[in-house]
Amino acid sequence: MTNGFGIIGTGMIAHFHAKAIAAIPGAKLVGCFDRVPGRAGEFSKEYGCQGYDDLDQFLANPDIQIVTICTPSGAHMEPAVEAARAGKHLLVEKPLEITLSRCDAIIKACEKAGVQLGAILPSRFSPANLALKQAIDAGRFGRLTLGDTYVKWWRTQQYYDSGNWRGTWALDGGGAYMNQAIHNVDLLYWMMGEVVEVIGMTSTLAHERIEVEDVGAAVVKFRNGAIGTLEATTAAWPGLLKKTEIHGSQGSAIIEQDDVLMWQFENEEAGDAALRESLAKKSGNSGGASDPKAISFVGHQRQFEDFIAAVNAGQRPAIDGYEGRKSVEIILAIYQSAWTGRKVTLPLVSDPQRPA
Repeated sequence: MTNGFGIIGTGMIAHFHAKAIAAIPGAKLVGCFDRVPGRAGEFSKEYGCQGYDDLDQFLANPDIQIVTICTPSGAHMEPAVEAARAGKHLLVEKPLEITLSRCDAIIKACEKAGVQLGAILPSRFSPANLALKQAIDAGRFGRLTLGDTYVKWWRTQQYYDSGNWRGTWALDGGGAYMNQAIHNVDLLYWMMGEVVEVIGMTSTLAHERIEVEDVGAAVVKFRNGAIGTLEATTAAWPGLLKKTEIHGSQGSAIIEQDDVLMWQFENEEAGDAALRESLAKKSGNSGGASDPKAISFVGHQRQFEDFIAAVNAGQRPAIDGYEGRKSVEIILAIYQSAWTGRKVTLPLVSDPQRPA
């Protein structure tokens, strides 16, 4: 059975990976690697695994069968490709990478090596979002008309100053959209379908010494004809819970964090009242609205469990590399529109270029 994990990159999010693995029966964190001397050793002591300062030695461990990538966003591709070549199945933190070409390099390496690839977007695994997706697929909304998502968070200047990669195009790949709101961009695509047109605006208003946006708004058109909005910011003090709204000709639903705020359909069904009751006021945390550490590892755990099951069954995971690429493409289209002042049509034929 494939259930031995290794983690590349031992920063903040790696701790959530380690906790998620520990919560899965039969799964084991075997080792960790970090290129900064000493960091892997510290992490390994905390979580009872073997620490490596040498990537080749880490990848040579046969007990490591699944590797999770926790490096900065723009540094996912290189270790991911090396791990795939070593025959390791891969779970890559969001975003899969910061450009389409780098996403494609990871996907190609995994396909060539015959290993599975998963993009970590755990919001899809929350009970509220799963129920919403099921209702959409069952046609309960009638004709989908409007899909909106809002991520109005707060990040201090200290947050951006805490790492020299934060807020840079080279390693963060973007700001409020690429780093924070990507979860909800993915949710909206997953629920509403393919995006075909984007108009976006971005700005940097509340933070210094960063290259990327801390506020943005975009209007999108979906292939099914529906319209949507995507708002993202890290400049909304004190930080609000993220929200997704889906509307159609026969129903409306609003999910705030993991709570159902509205669940109303033209044709009420048995179980709707119970769902509204069971999925109300269940969040229990801020979801990272003002503190990136104030999240639960449960979403990661659910996705890791799905990935383990897929690998052992020889099937694709629920969120594979192609699915992970979609949210990156939508965000890059928002950036391209913001940079050019023009509407952008998807799919993108190449990575957009920032103006000099």
